[in-house]
Amino acid sequence: MSLWRRHGWLAYLAVLVGVFGHASSEFVAVLSRVAGPELSVWRFLLGGVGLVMVALVFPNSRDLLTPLKRLGWRLVWLAVLGVTIGYLLFHWALDFATVPQVATTVTCIPIFVALANLWLNRQPISGGRWLTGIAAVIGVAVLITDGYLARLAGDTANLFGVMLAVGCAATVALFTVLVRPIIAEYGALRITALTLVLGAAGLWLLVGMSRGVWVNPATLFQRPGPEVAALLTIAVWNTTVTQFLWIGGLAAVPDITRGSYLFFLKPVIAMALTLLFLGQRVTLMQWLAMLLICGAVLVEMNWHRLAPASRDA
Repeated sequence: MSLWRRHGWLAYLAVLVGVFGHASSEFVAVLSRVAGPELSVWRFLLGGVGLVMVALVFPNSRDLLTPLKRLGWRLVWLAVLGVTIGYLLFHWALDFATVPQVATTVTCIPIFVALANLWLNRQPISGGRWLTGIAAVIGVAVLITDGYLARLAGDTANLFGVMLAVGCAATVALFTVLVRPIIAEYGALRITALTLVLGAAGLWLLVGMSRGVWVNPATLFQRPGPEVAALLTIAVWNTTVTQFLWIGGLAAVPDITRGSYLFFLKPVIAMALTLLFLGQRVTLMQWLAMLLICGAVLVEMNWHRLAPASRDA
């Protein structure tokens, strides 16, 4: 973590690798064939335990009790906000809305990060940032829908799913900004591990009480092989590794709003992986959308060079 702070490019790289993990989460979730709320419990119970095990390997992150003693309830409510509520909304949204709808909506997290940073830290949002953010959102919509915005419209039946995805984006963004100073004090690994475990406990209790589904981790390997593989993938890669790099990287970058703009690359990475491993053809509209998204991110990441007099450089 200190290395990330000394070398800002390493922090941005960590965020980018974290985006790679986020890029496949919707698809792994659908492949698991496990209902959204139950899947969120499996994901964070297993992923949280995995991250605690990683934290115990490193001497600087083994002391998990001190942050709990000093910040107890603050960590609890942050975990409830960012994990219990945020990711319950994410997986629940996939039960109602399509993958393109959820992916497009959740990719707008950087906009919510900028708004949360403005509200909490009074960091202004420049006109240039609004422009690049809107351009990236348009590019995401065009890319995922292959140019046909009607595919995003859906019907009244999945409007509820889209609203759940909006709630996910807003709560995760708020959590990301609020947890930044705590990570700066105690380190990304410790705090991410604690919030995942606490949030998973909240998810287990909430889903059990509201839906009567009490997840028992001891039954994991009693499931069909493909489900086990999908659950382990979404727990280890899409949660343990991804959350550490994403949250820790954003806590270390010089500008959290600028760093969060890398999240706009999520659908571009997903499309590239599809092209690479599945050999699917990419249309001209999709190429143009990817250029628009990458261009918007590139402009934002280099805004201090393009507009040195800008106050948010």
